[in-house]
Amino acid sequence: MKSLRRVSRYDVLQVLGLILLALGVQGAIRQLADYSDLGLLRWLPGGYEAALTGHVVAAVAGLALAAWATKRSKATTSAEAAGRQR
Repeated sequence: MKSLRRVSRYDVLQVLGLILLALGVQGAIRQLADYSDLGLLRWLPGGYEAALTGHVVAAVAGLALAAWATKRSKATTSAEAAGRQR
């Protein structure tokens, strides 16, 4: 049971990373198409450049989180499989 919880945690982190990636990319594309719409980051001081940078940072962070969680999930699963074969 304990190993299933660990894998599930990484799955949740992977989903959160993908959501962050989707929001960042969607916001950046929308902002490039319509300069006046700053989206979720309209509260950020600095205007267009700051909001676009924020969207790009969110997309990159989401991608990194999803990739890390995928690697950890696979490593955990393969280590558990190797332990069961012994």
